[in-house]
Amino acid sequence: MSTHIAEIAWALRPGEDFPNGRYSRGHSLGFDGGATLAGSASPHVVGKWAVPEAVDPEEMLVAALSSCHMLTFLHRARLAGFSVCAYRDRAEGVMAEVDPGRHAVTRVTLRPEIAWSGGEPDAETLARLHHEAHAECFIANSVKTEVVVASERATGPVTAVGSQP
Repeated sequence: MSTHIAEIAWALRPGEDFPNGRYSRGHSLGFDGGATLAGSASPHVVGKWAVPEAVDPEEMLVAALSSCHMLTFLHRARLAGFSVCAYRDRAEGVMAEVDPGRHAVTRVTLRPEIAWSGGEPDAETLARLHHEAHAECFIANSVKTEVVVASERATGPVTAVGSQP
């Protein structure tokens, strides 16, 4: 198997008051390929102590699910003989209370918009490709959050492709 590294760094800044919770939640996220991002708690969680322009863990979870689904979908579409020339998703995660005082991202909806080069799959084949991508996505297989794909050509408002146990 493989190992994946993320380095997270935070430090108290001058004038902040850690014992009373008055400190920035801003931090850095470094990845083994060299990319670095600004991270923070969500403004929805810690208000003014968040760094609004930074990426929060909930957004990273949603992005990881969307990215993994897209990469797996592109692979499945290629194997099925289709050519994708563009893929865009505006994924949305919903946080909800799961027990008193406990919250979780309970649902992530992916809304892929796909541009095809040449022939494109019919609605049934497209649904099958999304289902296969969901079933093979490493990140979807790692979480218990419900993941739904609302395909651009779905026959109903949302095409559910299953949730993890």
